Amino acid sequence: MKLIDSIVTQAAGIAAVRRDIHAHPELCFEEVRTADVVAAKLTEWGIPVHRGMGTTGVVGIVHGRDGGACGRAIGLRADMDALPMQEHNHFEHASKHAGKMHACGHDGHTAMLLAAAQHFAKHRNFDGTVYLIFQPAEEGGGGAREMIKDGLFKQFPMEAVFGMHNWPGLPTGSFAASAGPVMASSNDFVITIRGKGAHAALPHNGIDPVPVACQMVMGFQTIITRNKKPVDAGVISVTMIHTGEANNVVPEQAELRGTVRTFTYEVLDLIERRMKEIAEHTCAAYETTCEFQFNRNYPPTVNHPEETAFAREVLAEIVGPERVVPQEPTMGAEDFAYMLQERPGCYLFIANGDGSHRETGHGDGPCMLHNPSYDFNDDLIPLGATYWVRLAEKWLGQPRRAGGAA
Repeated sequence: MKLIDSIVTQAAGIAAVRRDIHAHPELCFEEVRTADVVAAKLTEWGIPVHRGMGTTGVVGIVHGRDGGACGRAIGLRADMDALPMQEHNHFEHASKHAGKMHACGHDGHTAMLLAAAQHFAKHRNFDGTVYLIFQPAEEGGGGAREMIKDGLFKQFPMEAVFGMHNWPGLPTGSFAASAGPVMASSNDFVITIRGKGAHAALPHNGIDPVPVACQMVMGFQTIITRNKKPVDAGVISVTMIHTGEANNVVPEQAELRGTVRTFTYEVLDLIERRMKEIAEHTCAAYETTCEFQFNRNYPPTVNHPEETAFAREVLAEIVGPERVVPQEPTMGAEDFAYMLQERPGCYLFIANGDGSHRETGHGDGPCMLHNPSYDFNDDLIPLGATYWVRLAEKWLGQPRRAGGAA
């Protein structure tokens, strides 16, 4: 494994910053303290900072040997926000804020990019510019989208943009990267079925929305098994059914909520259309009425082939080709997808291990994402930072690619 010595030397200091961020988690668009920490470190290292993009976003601007005169540029992105959940860990750097936790490793993502920034500040072995994008509000807030709306790619033009997420379960020291869809679109729905209330002993006097809801849930699954091509991926999960207030009352209405995940818009269009048709026609068949609401949130995360091949090449030079494995697509969602719609790039996974890195005092649960016993593996900091540095140096050291934005 070919780690950069200066990054390894400084890793303990960056790990302390990571643990400080972990102890003070902030939810989407509330990352004021975290942004202050990031901006202060960048400023300390002599890196110019732009703040406020996407509300609490921070962009560090690192010009190379030529002061950025050549016009070449690459973007490296890390997310900063935490999750609204209670931490079960009790070690020293556990969350100090009830109901808030860094359970997805964004504290570690921030730390890895800070470690790269610290190296860049002293070793600018490239011509052009590296933009360090510290993004807020990945967890449901669409912070990437908001930074783009605020002019991220216009104010900081770049040829490509790259992201990275820690991935528990993969052996430490390995990476996963593949071209094409690697994370799904995220969508949610709310369906309100309106019937007519009655005494439960006299159901013929009312119109019961409960069996309608049950019929609708079963009907949705035929979209997956009979409407969608078997080789296409798609998930419809009805996760909430709210109805009724008493055991002897036929309720007036029932509400269904849930999520839909797909890797392509073609499948998403099909699922939304068929869900609406099934909902409306099922309600009509049982003499109820229907309100159908379908919200498209994050788009699919689709890695670009050339940029992914480039990233894999860089990774192979660091850890060896045997430790760069295919990236199994997941139905989880990621708002870095918005950036990949605007610029070519790659979003890959860095292995977080099996949880054996956790200190005494961790929770009893597994070290998995969005689990209250999770903690980021600090051993990843020098490895992730080395990847960021080598990626930027190699990208800016090659000839400009045809069609590259700058």
